[in-house]
Formats: sequence, structure tokens, C-alpha cells
Amino acid sequence: MQLVTLDWIVIFLFFVLTMVIGLMVSKTAGKSSSEFFLGGRSMSWWLLGISMVATTFSADTPNLVTDIVRKNGVAGNWAWWAFLLTGMLTVFVYARLWRRSGITTDLEFYELRYSGKEARFLRAFRAVYLGVFFNVMIMATVMLAGIKIAGVLMGLSPIMTVLIVSVITVIYSSIGGFKGVIYTDFFQFIIAMVGMVWACIYIVNMPEIGGLSALLSRPEVVPKLDFIPDLDNMEVLVPLMIVPLAVQWWSVWYPGAEPGGGGYIAQRMLSARDEENAVTATLFFNVAHYALRPWPWILIALASIIVFPNVSDIAAKFPNVDPAFVRDDLAFPAMMSFLPAGLLGVVIAALIAALMSTISTHLNWGSSYVVNDFYKRFVRPEATEEQQVAVGRISTVVLMVMAALFSLLLSSALEAFNILLQIGAGTGLLFILRWFWWRVNAMSEIVAMVVSFLVALVMTFVVKDSMADHMKLITGVAVTTLAWVTTAMMTRPTDEKVLSSFFRLIRPHAYGWKPVVEKGMASGEITSAHLRSGSLAAEIMMMFLGCICIYALLFGMGYVLYGRMMAGLVSMAVALAAAWGIRWFWKSKA
Repeated sequence: MQLVTLDWIVIFLFFVLTMVIGLMVSKTAGKSSSEFFLGGRSMSWWLLGISMVATTFSADTPNLVTDIVRKNGVAGNWAWWAFLLTGMLTVFVYARLWRRSGITTDLEFYELRYSGKEARFLRAFRAVYLGVFFNVMIMATVMLAGIKIAGVLMGLSPIMTVLIVSVITVIYSSIGGFKGVIYTDFFQFIIAMVGMVWACIYIVNMPEIGGLSALLSRPEVVPKLDFIPDLDNMEVLVPLMIVPLAVQWWSVWYPGAEPGGGGYIAQRMLSARDEENAVTATLFFNVAHYALRPWPWILIALASIIVFPNVSDIAAKFPNVDPAFVRDDLAFPAMMSFLPAGLLGVVIAALIAALMSTISTHLNWGSSYVVNDFYKRFVRPEATEEQQVAVGRISTVVLMVMAALFSLLLSSALEAFNILLQIGAGTGLLFILRWFWWRVNAMSEIVAMVVSFLVALVMTFVVKDSMADHMKLITGVAVTTLAWVTTAMMTRPTDEKVLSSFFRLIRPHAYGWKPVVEKGMASGEITSAHLRSGSLAAEIMMMFLGCICIYALLFGMGYVLYGRMMAGLVSMAVALAAAWGIRWFWKSKA
């Protein structure tokens, strides 16, 4: 690929504007750790919602979707569409609880909810485990996509790509802090969406494709169009749809789709100016993430089946790309190579924006764990605000270096996705129930974390290809869930004073807290004012109505693109009816 002057100007302007935004907020970012990691808890829902969408619109996501569509068709996307159930649960049940906690990071939850040395160990260990090692792996998978895109579209070597992206991202992330990340996310998301929609329109109308109708009528594409896998083929239906909807969404911890909320999603809920902004931001994120954004990627992936029917065709087109990188996910950047001058620059800037927005979020989120939950809590409790910000900036740089080095060892986005799912298999139910069942304790979380990791190692390095991925997942969920539930029932529960304090602050629904509530009411520590009004059943109903609404929007847009207008209108009507139902329950439950 040869970029012309116009392309380079567009890319250069993007970098300049990104740096300017980071510098503009640098003064306020250094005032305190709260400003650096939470933006002073003053953020509006629309900024936070767009930031969540921008973060999950990483450079590896189009590659992942392309990989899925080429292998399993549009229906293969249930591997991540199923996480909508998790997202809606967070919106209507957990967003208020997180904001009500008043903590700085979600890891503070451990010493708010649990007691003893186990709680302290859990907070410290997960600060390093999630904030450093797991976080580095996530950023490395994103960087891998950047390496593939830059190799195909710009002819850059992996090392050169890593150096350029790392230096620019780490500068504005370390200088601007959380507000720098949020504001650049807003700018980068606009660039990313404009670039993707524009590229999709151009690619679909290339002579090789012949327009949308021609694309959707091609014999090699038609079998890939179904939203639902073949109901008569259980070998396909079970792994592609049944397991994600029946097991995966509630049982697996995955960044951005944590059951019960967590990670950078929790960070944004905690930074909202109030509970209403936290809820609205999370709702907007789920609508945009699942219903509005995927179709340009899907259409480009379908077009790639015509242009590059086999992986060998991609390899022949780009002989200078490392053969280890030539997989189905490389078809996405390969399709970008057909774009004309100017548009190519916009799309490259869009992909860089997607890459940088994700990495910058993970850098700030990871460094918040290092500073708040390890350095300040266990190393230097008397650290000043200036010292905390300084350590935050240093840890940002270190995390970026580690992620850059690890990215050079990976080869496939889908492979990394499956590994992350396996590592978190079985922990999700615990994260859901710990708010609503008093018996969950710190030791059960430790056991869940250790067992899920060990099972993931066994599945990845011992079992390998002798078991299907969905069976590995189910096995991991079963083993881990049994281990942590048994631990919760057999070990000492959390200290009664800690449980009572947690209940008074969070005011969760009392169903699973009956012994704590009865003792607290008897002692006077818990009063009727601490008992939450509203119905958990209504919140669960809103969750399912939210899923119906967003799935109907997603499929309605798909039907319209497919030219099936009546089905599209029916889907849109279902979405409106579900939205009305949410509004009714929202008012009645309050």
C-alpha cells in the first residue's frame, strides 16, 4: 500500500487533535487522584456512554467480527451478542449499587464487602492480577490488531507499529488522566464511526461486489446471512447460540461485559455525577454497542468472502505480511486496502482512534488499580495526592511497555478472545450473587479465581484441540462454580459488622440478606430506612425487555439492509413496544 499526501495529512491531523485534547485537560488531571482516575466524579451520561462504546470499539473488534462471520456466518456473533444480557443486568440492577458505594475503583469493593486478611489479599492480588497481567493481555490483543492493520495498510513492521502507537497513546493518557481519556474517546469515536460507515459504503459498491443487493445474493454469502444458526444442526446451534445464551453470559468474566459490572465499566459508573447518570450512561452504551455499531463490520466481512474466499488468497495479495498473521481476521484490513486516497487516510485514522481509545482506557484503569489498590493501600498509605498521580503516570508507561512486548507474541484475535473467556469461566455467577447473597465471602472469590485460571491452563495447554471450545467453557464453568459455592458454604462467613455496614451503604434487595437484616434490625444497626424500595422482579423484567428492545433494533437494521422491509418494520415495532414496557416498569417500580 502506498499512502498519498492527503492520507498522511488526515492521519497527522488526527494525532495532533488527540494530543491537543490531552494537553488541554492536563492541568486539572494532576490535581488529585480522584481527578486523575475518576474526573472528579462529575461526568455526564452522554460522555461516559460514548466513552464505553469507544473503548469496546477497539481495533481488534472489526477483525474479530470478520473472523467470526467468515467462519460461522452472522449467527456466529452470538459469541458476543449474548453478553447483552450481562449489560442489561448491569443497567437495571447494578449501576445504582456501584455509584452508591462511593469507592474509587471496583477493587475497593473487596474490603467494603468482605473482612479479614482474605479481603486484603484479594484486593492486593487482583490489583496486580487484573490491573497488570490480565490488563496487559487485553491491550496486547488490541495491539495485535493494530500490527495487522498497519502491516497491510501502511507496510509497517510490528515493532514500528508498536512504537508509534505506544508513544502517542501513553503521552496523552499519562498527561490527561481520566478526563483526557473521556474527551479523546468522544473525538475518536466520531472519527471511527464516520470512517467505518464510509468505508462500508465504498466497499459494498466496488465493481467486485456490485452493490448491497448483489452482495447479499451471492451463493457464497447467502449461507452466512442468517441471524439464528440452523435449528436442525445441533453441532452448530449449541456452540454458536445455546451455550452463549444459556451459560456464557452469566458465568464468564470478560472485560467490558463483567456480570454485575466491573472494570472500566464500573470506573465510568463511579465517575458519574449521580446514580441517574450512571444508569443512563450504561444503557446508552448497550444500545450503541449492540444495535448501532456492528453492521458496517458485518457487511465488510461478507464482502471479504467474495474478494478473499480463502486465507491463501489473503496471503497471495500480501506476500510481505508475516505468515503467522495470515488468518481470517486479516481479511478486514485486507479489504481496507481497496479504499481510495483520502478515504484510506480517514479509515486508518478511524482504526487508530479505535485502537488508542481502548488502550488509553485500559492504561488509566490499570494504573488506578496499581495506585489505589496496591501502592496507596499496602505500600504507602500516607502517599500525597501528587505522589499518587506521579505513580499513576509511571505505571501507565510501564503497562504500555509490557503490553507492547506481549503483543508481538500473539497471532489471532479469535484465539485470544477464547483464551480470555476460558480464564474467566465460572466466576461470573459469583460476581452477580455477591451483592445479593450474604454467604459469599472472600475465600470463595479466591478459590473461584484460582480454579478458573488453573482450568484455563489445563484446557489450553493439556486438552488443547481434543475438546471443542464450548465444551471447555462448560467444563470450566461447572468446575469453578462447584468449587466456589462449596467454599462459600464450608468456610467462615464475612464479619457481621462488615456485612451490616455494607447493607446499610448499598441497600441491596434483602432477599439473600435475611439473617443479616434480622440481626441488624434487632440491634438497631439496620432500620426500615435501609430497606430498599422497589421490586427486584421489576428490575429483572426491565433487563429482559431491554434485551428484546436492543436485539429487535439489531435485527431490524439487518432486515432493512437485507431488503426485507416488512420484517424490519415488525422488528422496529417490537423494539418500541419493549422500550414502552421499560418506561412503564421504571415508573412503577420507583
